[in-house]
Amino acid sequence: MSRFNHRGAKAAGQSPITTTTQALTHEGGSGYHRDEKSELFLLAVANLVSQDAFYETGGERDNRYQQLIRHLAVTDPDWTVSLLTWLRSSAGMRTASLIGAAEYVKARLDKGIHGDNRQIIDMVCKRPDEPGELLAYWHSRYGRALPMPVKRGLADAVQRLYGERSLLKYDTASHAYRFADVIELVHPTPKAPWQSDLFRYAIDRRHKREDPPPESLEMIRHNAWLRDKAGEEPEIALNATHLAQAGMTWEDALSAVGSKVDKAALWEAMIPSMGYMALLRNLRNFDEAGVSDTVAAGVAARIGDPGEVERSQQFPMRFLSAYRAAPSLRWSWALEKALNLSLANVPRLRGRTLVLVDRSASMFWAQSKQSQLTFADTAAVFGTAVAVRAENATLVQYGSLSEEITLPRGISVLKAIERYRNMGGTNTVEAVRQHFQGHDRVVIVTDEQAYPSYYGSVDDVLPDSVPLYTWNLAGYRVGHGRSGSGNRYTFGGLSDAAFRMIPLLEAGRNADWPWVG
Repeated sequence: MSRFNHRGAKAAGQSPITTTTQALTHEGGSGYHRDEKSELFLLAVANLVSQDAFYETGGERDNRYQQLIRHLAVTDPDWTVSLLTWLRSSAGMRTASLIGAAEYVKARLDKGIHGDNRQIIDMVCKRPDEPGELLAYWHSRYGRALPMPVKRGLADAVQRLYGERSLLKYDTASHAYRFADVIELVHPTPKAPWQSDLFRYAIDRRHKREDPPPESLEMIRHNAWLRDKAGEEPEIALNATHLAQAGMTWEDALSAVGSKVDKAALWEAMIPSMGYMALLRNLRNFDEAGVSDTVAAGVAARIGDPGEVERSQQFPMRFLSAYRAAPSLRWSWALEKALNLSLANVPRLRGRTLVLVDRSASMFWAQSKQSQLTFADTAAVFGTAVAVRAENATLVQYGSLSEEITLPRGISVLKAIERYRNMGGTNTVEAVRQHFQGHDRVVIVTDEQAYPSYYGSVDDVLPDSVPLYTWNLAGYRVGHGRSGSGNRYTFGGLSDAAFRMIPLLEAGRNADWPWVG
């Protein structure tokens, strides 16, 4: 009987995440090391910087990230620049890309390599507070001396990013490096007379010189007028036009008059000028203040608008967080639509798909100190999205034990997530063995830290002809199985971009890094 030349035979594509030597997971299970690019990629898309994970401290993760960046900055700079560019522009990993750029430049300068260092520093700064962030990181790690490429790259970013609205929003006393500090250290060239006035005003304000804003800075002047006027007539802040013209953030407005005026009226005045993320963060506040249904309907329309979702670049998890925080149901459908739009790349897989979602103890570690969302939440969102869209899916949650989750036709992802629970340990191999019944593919969403098994690693219990797709969420060094060839593939990240690779691989085509093609 022919083993390979049969009607079901097809070419297998290759994925970029590649394993090398055998190793043990943190739990002592059979696993594999990955090559340096694969390890860095998975860590970069999972590492929220200085945040502890279940099996690693924040310091250990940061050090591993820094060392990998520094090594690849010298050995493969083109690939590293592409990673950093994608991290900041498409993946939305802000702090990881800032630190990555700083370490990239430092490693190359230490080797006497110049070239694109200035451009890399400028490129990763997308938000007006980020030149100060990068400067603070450099000084904390490498001292006060600022190399010329870093100084010039930051100056380029300052010229591009600093404006009246950004100064009012981001130049706050909570930052050690204010706009003026950055300006005085990197000496940016103003791009217009108004920006020259802005730089001078920022410096005067930092040094507590109480000169009035110049005529060219109309928004800052209007902001000062509104604050002064609201001290005597708080109701003036209930004018949406005044708030917009003054570039008043919702935090500033609440601080200035929140205790003096009707909260619902104040929120209704602020909402027209609030950004998308600010709306998501404040749904509970809108409900508690009693914002009208008419205004709420307008907010919901923005939340569920495809263009707004795309421009916002919010992680899918942000919508789950907003859903859990909001007391009322008037936001639910808008958040469900927004979540589905943010998961647009999840394919509608044909045939039979086994989806396993890791609900072990390590997955219930918070992804950051600022959030209650866990890796288990992320796994539930992505695993459910795959199952809901698949032609015929078996959805399983597992830990020490495992159980199938039934999904009625038409169920929303947000409601389906309520069916998950904590499942204890990480017996991935047994979950695959128990639930695999001739499926066309297996998708596992996990941190990969499986327990030891008599049957070996997870890919040992599947026929070689069945594709196994592992979605790594935590970026630990050792994975639970092979990857890169032979129908064994690993992806990573908090966004859904990696899912675009599955159709390519199943068509027998190679899937490259997400910034290629």
